Amino acid sequence: MIKIKELLRQKGMTARALAEKVQVAESTMSLYISGKREPDYNTLRKIADALDVSVDYLLGGDVLPPNVRPVMLKRFPMLGEIACGEPVFANEEHETYIDASGDIDADFCLTCRGDSMVEARIYDGDVVFVKSQDIVENGQIAAVIIGDEATLKYWDYDAKKKRLVLSPANRAYRVQIYEGEELNHIRCLGRAVCFMGKL
Repeated sequence: MIKIKELLRQKGMTARALAEKVQVAESTMSLYISGKREPDYNTLRKIADALDVSVDYLLGGDVLPPNVRPVMLKRFPMLGEIACGEPVFANEEHETYIDASGDIDADFCLTCRGDSMVEARIYDGDVVFVKSQDIVENGQIAAVIIGDEATLKYWDYDAKKKRLVLSPANRAYRVQIYEGEELNHIRCLGRAVCFMGKL
């Protein structure tokens, strides 16, 4: 059952995710992957379906089916850290990169610090990928520079009132409101498009 391990790597899928799709225990799936235990035919078919391959290929067929493609990676510059809590000093100098899926439409990424966005499923230590843009639509999560500090919050801008509201996704944190001249010290880095949790 070596093919299972290869396909999991190609698809970026974990053994746990596969076990959930096939509806077997993760420990059982680990035995299948290592070859220490052979699944029955019904389970084998479920595994093949979950991995989008034929049973024949899973059992050792050499031809990679056309519906399985290699993972394409893209390199994103890491611009430092951004606060998911109180704003932190903004460091835009980047010397490191993160390799992630080439399907991600982003220009750079940031490491999150704090817990103000936990209800949006963004945790301390997660990497958030950001699409560069000067303004985002209301209700979207934005990476924002406030003076020399950076933060990640829900964006809500009222052009008529010249008022910007940055809201956390954690009720323990306060909403931040900026009006008038205060807006001159605020710059939107872009829109958060996806995140990558800690492995």
